[in-house]
Amino acid sequence: MSGSHDHHEHHHHHHGSGRTLTLALIATASFAAVEAVGGWLSGSLALMSDAGHMITDASSLGIGALAAWIARRPASRSHSFGLQRAEVIGALINALLMLAVVGAVAVAAVQRLADPAPVAGGAVMLIAAIGLLVNVAVAAILMRGEQTMNVRGALLHVMGDLLGSVAALVAGVVIVVTGWTPIDPILSLFVAALILFSAGRLMRDVLHVLMEGVPRGVDVQQVSSDMVAVEGVRSVHDLHIWTLSSSSYALAAHVDLEVLSDWQRLLPELQGMLRERFGIAHSTLQPEDSTMGAYCATDPGCGGSTR
Repeated sequence: MSGSHDHHEHHHHHHGSGRTLTLALIATASFAAVEAVGGWLSGSLALMSDAGHMITDASSLGIGALAAWIARRPASRSHSFGLQRAEVIGALINALLMLAVVGAVAVAAVQRLADPAPVAGGAVMLIAAIGLLVNVAVAAILMRGEQTMNVRGALLHVMGDLLGSVAALVAGVVIVVTGWTPIDPILSLFVAALILFSAGRLMRDVLHVLMEGVPRGVDVQQVSSDMVAVEGVRSVHDLHIWTLSSSSYALAAHVDLEVLSDWQRLLPELQGMLRERFGIAHSTLQPEDSTMGAYCATDPGCGGSTR
């Protein structure tokens, strides 16, 4: 068996995403309390739901930063690939938190529609406008960072927050101009529906990784064809490709060679091609000869080398 592993770039990515998430956490947590108090005093459900959303944002960013730190831990005897999947677990927790927030907002909005309450539109407009600016700044911080699944999960929270601030701002304007308070819970339901859609997509991607799915954007047939196109390779079989984390893919395959002695030359060529064309840094390749495959699989002297 022969393998190729390149960990350094992934450590750099996780370190960058951890710093990005920490900055976003500080900005979000700083404003969540202000918005919660403002929503309570003004009587705005849109503002309070956005505040609740920001509080879950702060916790999700904390989870994301922790997951990014865990993912930087080196490989060990019990975790030979390291703990890169921590970011996937962090994204899963964030998606579940978002579903809980959507449920809470929907219940509160339905209750408010059945039993309307007065809302201080002017105060809602002011606080929502400040919240919008904070969310735009946090979104900009996250979008500049490494786009791991973990950061995507955090960005999903913040974009939902940004929509919440817009909804609260619109609700404040409508209430000030027309006095029609049902706009407040109606817009809360609209934002909840948008968040539900985005959370569903993130959940789908997380489950795809946990079920050892082929990385999105990688075509198994294309990988096989490109490997066979390398001179000296007769065929490829038992090909498996899966995702370790957002920025790390792995592959295992049996490679049938025309001349077994060419393996020392072909191994680095195949590994380099997989890394450059498909971003697959972890490749485990088993050389075989159709006339002596069984012998090769059991004879250490017949296999390739490990880089």
